Amino acid sequence: MLHGRAAERDQLDRLLRIVADGRSGTLVVRGEAGIGKSALLEYAAANAQARVLRVTGVQSEADLPFAALHVLLRPVLDRVPSLPSQQSDALLGALGLGATSGGDRFLVGLATLSLLVEVSASTPLVCLIDDAHWLDGESADALLFAARRLDAEAVAVLFATREAEGGFSGRGLPELRLARLKPDVAGQLLAEHAPDLPVAVRDQLVAEAQGNPLALMELPAMLTQEQRQGGHLPQSIAVGAPTQVLDRVLVGFRDRVAALPEHSRSCLLVAALDDRGDLCVLTAALEPLGACLDDFAAAERAGLVQVGVSRVAFRHPLVRTAVVLACDVGARMAAHRSLAGAVDDDRRAWHLAAVTTRPDDAVADELERLALRARLRGGQAAVSAAYARAAQLSTDPVDATRRWIAAASAAVEAGLWQRAMELVGEARRRTVPLASSELSGLATVRAKLEAEAGRPLAGVRLLLEAASQVTDEPTVLSLLGLAGYLNWSSARHPDQVSLARRTEELNPQGDGPAAAVRAINNGFRRILEGEAVTTFSFPDLPGGTDDLPADLRMVIAHHALMRADHDGMLDAATMIVGDCRAQGRLGRLPQALTIHVIAELLSGRHRSARVTATQAMSLAADVGQTMWSAYLAGVQSWLSAVAGAEQECLALGAEALRDAERRAWMPGDCWAQYARVLLDLGAGRYEAVLDRMERTASGSSRHAFIWRYAWPDYVEAAARAGQPRRARILLSRYAEWAEATGQNRPRAVLLRARALLSPDDEADALFQRALDVHSRAEQPFDEARTRLLYGEWLRRHQRRSAARAQLEAAREAFDDLDAAPWSARAAAELRATGVSLPDRGDTDEVMAGLTPQELAVVRLAVRGASNREIGSQMFLSPRTVASHLYKAFPKLGVTSRAELSRLVPLDQARRTPTTDVADLS
Repeated sequence: MLHGRAAERDQLDRLLRIVADGRSGTLVVRGEAGIGKSALLEYAAANAQARVLRVTGVQSEADLPFAALHVLLRPVLDRVPSLPSQQSDALLGALGLGATSGGDRFLVGLATLSLLVEVSASTPLVCLIDDAHWLDGESADALLFAARRLDAEAVAVLFATREAEGGFSGRGLPELRLARLKPDVAGQLLAEHAPDLPVAVRDQLVAEAQGNPLALMELPAMLTQEQRQGGHLPQSIAVGAPTQVLDRVLVGFRDRVAALPEHSRSCLLVAALDDRGDLCVLTAALEPLGACLDDFAAAERAGLVQVGVSRVAFRHPLVRTAVVLACDVGARMAAHRSLAGAVDDDRRAWHLAAVTTRPDDAVADELERLALRARLRGGQAAVSAAYARAAQLSTDPVDATRRWIAAASAAVEAGLWQRAMELVGEARRRTVPLASSELSGLATVRAKLEAEAGRPLAGVRLLLEAASQVTDEPTVLSLLGLAGYLNWSSARHPDQVSLARRTEELNPQGDGPAAAVRAINNGFRRILEGEAVTTFSFPDLPGGTDDLPADLRMVIAHHALMRADHDGMLDAATMIVGDCRAQGRLGRLPQALTIHVIAELLSGRHRSARVTATQAMSLAADVGQTMWSAYLAGVQSWLSAVAGAEQECLALGAEALRDAERRAWMPGDCWAQYARVLLDLGAGRYEAVLDRMERTASGSSRHAFIWRYAWPDYVEAAARAGQPRRARILLSRYAEWAEATGQNRPRAVLLRARALLSPDDEADALFQRALDVHSRAEQPFDEARTRLLYGEWLRRHQRRSAARAQLEAAREAFDDLDAAPWSARAAAELRATGVSLPDRGDTDEVMAGLTPQELAVVRLAVRGASNREIGSQMFLSPRTVASHLYKAFPKLGVTSRAELSRLVPLDQARRTPTTDVADLS
């Protein structure tokens, strides 16, 4: 796959179309080594509707006349006899296949042109010449001669050559110059080529390669195993890495460096080890080595660096790597020492560490100070690397252990799970007494690793053991909050109740955060013991949660679901997501985004939730947190159920269920099951709803709190199935919880549920009261469902005018939410009241094949919005919008935007509002 080369592909496609139409074309593709010239030629070869001839210039054959031309034309030499005899003799003689003709290059070039034209008479022809800068001169002349004289023949000639190298100029021919890839595109290429690398490592490699595709593909092979997992990456990736670099880019740079005078190499080495290239720093560092800035002159002449008025810039980052490879260990050590005396504290620490071969507390202390500064800047991977190196250089086992634990904790924060596991192993090998902070830090990291490995209750035990030994209250509360959550979110297990009781027993007394954690764990324990309703009061936290430990903030935000405090949940999640991004805590971000998705979903912001969920799943995959990917798959399954996308719903649900079983972790399971409940409810399969929910009452996710939100669905299904008595118990339980929350959203739903089970003389007032309460707390999906049910009730009671008002409002809201089955129900009810609606049967069936995001993009496109305008509304890049349209067109049976209007009436398109999703990218 060619990343970031859409415009270049288009240019090649135009050239290939020209050839397929019987006309000629020529193009010279230029760019630095490794920039992707060969990949574009491969693209041309794969997409050409023509015969392809190809050759690659070889440096070792550059002095062999016509060597490349022979390779290129060899497959068609059987056509040579059809050429005029003078031309055929000249060509065969030049290729060593006949008597020499005196080396008439003009005649050989003319014969080459004639042969290409002869072949193209029966089929279009594409000639691909790679590494043209290494062509022998004779072949280059012959091919350029032919290329410049092609006119009305079905022949294309593509040359690929480096910038300013060799004698291949291609003057007068059209050129395509390849730029370096942008960082986001480079990241996609690296992720595809080296998917096992943590995000933090990928980011540094992207910065090192500076958009060179070959560098992006070669650099991962130069990393040590520790560096691949998030260990410290020096300023030059190759420092300390014994791996021999075999690719031609590095070899070429290295050979040019080795040919320089000693002092010039010293200058390059110092500049390579300090990537800023500041002339003042370099001057100070070069003096102890007996060199000066003047010695850069030879390197400048060699095209390796450019010395400006204030800094030195390498031609390409790989030159820096090649410099290090070309210098021996003694030179590197001397350069590091010189730089240590010339740079600031952060760089000084790493330069000292690079030359420190035995434990040294002074250097270890500097590295720890560096880690603390990095933490303030949000670089968790850098924090982990600095602490780990400081631990290696510590003479005191206690200090070493403390630093190993800090390194492991930062690795988890950065999403470096494998690296964290290794660092934990280092910490546990030291049998030293631990202070409270280290004890809790180690337990927290180990617990998260256990949960990620599918052993959440093992993590709970580690947390409780640490909590029983720690005295610092915020630390104890953080441990107990995480323990309670992991215990509750585990699949049903006999030990859960005893662990929940122990968690509650260890909770400190008092107000504020202690009371909050006590309330949370009290609720968890009561749910696990089988208590049906679990009502409780949650204490106010006047100071907010910003100053609480991060894990505790997350638990409190997630617990808002149990309190039906959806606005508070969304606000808290938004704040946590922002903090995670600002502080570089990628390891926490999938969980924070999951809470954010659920808060959006519960608030009826379905489109925004879909976008956030997509981002969150991508990030969870990037940082290797599949447990959150599965949780999000369950939530997305719920959103797909609302949209009526049955196959997508079932596929996502199956993914969540598989992972839940493998990990003994419940959240993905419960959301996937709830999704199927909604899918059946939207499709009118009421008995299936009742059966499924009754089965969940004894399943592995029966203690999931989200089932309280599903109780009104059971009530609706029972009422529609003509079995209202089955719903009485759950309605009573829901009423107790809804009233206890004090929140308007569940109270409005409660009034709707009561209306469904009430006599006719009471139902009307209950529906109206429900809508009144809905108006005080926005929740579009629930309010639309109330209007739909009220409209149905009104129609059955022959109040058609009133019914139409409710049903039209419901239908419009469902369309805005892309809730297709619910919108269809509202439309059917409207028709039953006598409203004439356009038949959307075929259109709805076709549109149902689109994903929710494709559907939203299509509707905006029908309204005339450009890709950029659609992207700004949906927080997508214009390229992503184009991709959605590209995928949607064949599903809809159209080939252009103009054809969309016949499938998607403008009145439907207008129902797509501007999304209110927060920009989380």
